[in-house]
Amino acid sequence: MKIVFMGTPDFAVASLDALVQANFNVVAVVTAPDKPAGRGQKLNESAIKKYAVEKGIPVLQPERLKNPEFLAQLKAFNADLQIVVAFRMLPEVVWNMPPKGTVNLHGSLLPQYRGAAPINHVIINGEKESGVTTFFLKQEIDTGDVIMSDSVAIADDETAGDLHDKLMLVGAKLLVKTVKAIEENNFTEQPQPQSNDLKHAPKIFKEDCKIDWNNTTQSVYNLIRGLSPYPTAFTTLNDKTLKIFKAVYEDKEPGISAGSFLTDGKTYLKFATKDGFIKLMDIQYEGKKRMPVEDFLRGMRL
Repeated sequence: MKIVFMGTPDFAVASLDALVQANFNVVAVVTAPDKPAGRGQKLNESAIKKYAVEKGIPVLQPERLKNPEFLAQLKAFNADLQIVVAFRMLPEVVWNMPPKGTVNLHGSLLPQYRGAAPINHVIINGEKESGVTTFFLKQEIDTGDVIMSDSVAIADDETAGDLHDKLMLVGAKLLVKTVKAIEENNFTEQPQPQSNDLKHAPKIFKEDCKIDWNNTTQSVYNLIRGLSPYPTAFTTLNDKTLKIFKAVYEDKEPGISAGSFLTDGKTYLKFATKDGFIKLMDIQYEGKKRMPVEDFLRGMRL
């Protein structure tokens, strides 16, 4: 069975590697074009491209997925199945190309948390469980028939980064299991249940990352966890941006207005919320590198 794999970041590399290690015939990889990065604007290759080149797998990097030249190249690989992991939205002419269809690995338990940022939103919402789902692509995003899923528990102090790494490995195993089932024609597709009670996972923008200290302690704590390490929750301090990567919460009456802070200037810095405190642990002040809060206080007079 010939497979074309589509993906870009590290999350996708684990899945591609699992397929290669399981001896599936990955005939090509489709990934994002190289992008200039850093001061020298040196072209930066995606994690998937680096892996594919290392393994000698042909790489396609289309700017536009409807480009006739790209479509001709893709068709020439004569794939039986396409697999998508952390890529972009595909036009029908692409996902409908192979006879066995196109399978997507999604970082949530569908139909919950459809969208671009499921791992972030599941923690922002304080969920205790998440997972991964494999499904066949169809027109509306993340709505295709489910093939398999696997769940994981979320710890109270887990960040989006922690959950990302956990789901990356669980998802890779689930994908191998799914592809084996498709190859053997030994699977059952399940339509996603229709529900009015769906939680969504839209793309996160900068304004979504600003902390509103008038919210509850728990919701602010969940926002910090859900945006760590990227794109990172932030507040302002002395008119400069203060990113917060890690914090703990205190459930006690603050006695000061929400958004005000307390510090001893040496060991702690905590901000008041609507009903408690968020004590900062790991931060990055504008113009400085990321550091523990004690190091920050040593060089900053508040």
